[in-house]
Amino acid sequence: MMALPRAAARFTLHFLLPLRCVSCTSPVGTPDSLCADCWQKISFIEKPWCQRLGTPFAYDVGEGSWSPQAIASPPIFDRLRSVAFYEGPARDLVIALKFFRQRELAKPMGRWMSRAGSELLKEDSLIVPVPLHWLRLLSRRFNQSADLARVIAKECGGQFEPELLKRRKKTRRQVGLSAKARQKNVRSAFSVDQTRSGQIQGRHVVLIDDVITTGSTIAACSKTLLSAGAASVDVLTFAYADTSNHAGASTSGKP
Repeated sequence: MMALPRAAARFTLHFLLPLRCVSCTSPVGTPDSLCADCWQKISFIEKPWCQRLGTPFAYDVGEGSWSPQAIASPPIFDRLRSVAFYEGPARDLVIALKFFRQRELAKPMGRWMSRAGSELLKEDSLIVPVPLHWLRLLSRRFNQSADLARVIAKECGGQFEPELLKRRKKTRRQVGLSAKARQKNVRSAFSVDQTRSGQIQGRHVVLIDDVITTGSTIAACSKTLLSAGAASVDVLTFAYADTSNHAGASTSGKP
């Protein structure tokens, strides 16, 4: 009997406060969705893509193919998948979540990530967010990657482990640093919590972050997890900031 009053309350709320696009606040028909204009502006990443880096090919070169970038410099992690390129509304969503504390965006973003990374996610996977140093966490008051990871774990049934990986060194912000400087900045910055180290032995880990740029942070985290005994590490991000291989991105696909 309680369901009817709750449904009536939701209807009244939606009538008084119309649903808005999660990016630009234009009216939309369903909650946690994008308007048609923002949808068209997002460069969704779709197959065919590089098996390792998840970057799209301009044409189908065969299942399991690697991009020249992956061949020249194979990543330490197994596979990377992202929802969209870091531009337009996708960039706006990352910034709104990360710097303007619009934490409600983690729900739709995490769901899109779950769909984009469905081949990586299993019920026995450890879902691990890229951690913040405790001082930065204290000032920001939340970790956007952990918010995304929590949603993804709920979607796939995986084991959410926000405290497994630690950032033991307070690093400079990566924004504005060269690729080489980024690598140096995060060198030896991460460690596995020794009280939880047994959980990682022989397990498949999916590392979660909001955006990947040069991949230095992701590489450092992956190396730490593998050194601690993880059987494999896959990476799932919302956005991919390296647009060097932009051909093949879709502006009409579904996340």
